[in-house]
Amino acid sequence: MKKLTLSRKNKKETKKVAAPKARKESKAVASAPISPQLVGLHGLKPPIGAVKRKRIVGRGSSSGHGKTSTRGSKGQTSRAGRDFYLGFEGGQMPLIRKIPKRGFSNTAFKKEYQIVNIRDLTAIKESPITPELLETLGIIRDGQGLVKVLGDGELKKPLTVQAHAFSRSAQDKIKNAGGKIELVHV
Repeated sequence: MKKLTLSRKNKKETKKVAAPKARKESKAVASAPISPQLVGLHGLKPPIGAVKRKRIVGRGSSSGHGKTSTRGSKGQTSRAGRDFYLGFEGGQMPLIRKIPKRGFSNTAFKKEYQIVNIRDLTAIKESPITPELLETLGIIRDGQGLVKVLGDGELKKPLTVQAHAFSRSAQDKIKNAGGKIELVHV
């Protein structure tokens, strides 16, 4: 035991302070084998704090949600049935209505073609060349999508090509080689 001396306005007090106890060495305890737990959807839980309790209002002042029921005092936001649209500015003319509107967008009706060039068709030995065949050979991604043949490259053998659209140069090259063009209608 140590003695600790404290001085308080000319009075001296002595306190006895106990020395800290030495920690006992804990013996290694053999832990029991952990049983395997099934992992599955039944074991899923949201993380702690992710799920909040429903706000309970109008149950007296001691609940913390009494009187105005967490809505504040007076005004439009405290009333039932209030509804604001996106861009509402408190009754002031919203910016979206002040700005003039011009033009239009035609993206909803845009046709997206998969491009195939004549040089891609020269290596194909099968005939007729269809969009499904081009898909199986890996030239296009979607056999059901629209295909357009362009005239880049040279064609020396006659081919029958089926596609949704052809450029003028592709038509000329296929016809000059003795081939046929077949338009596929959607």
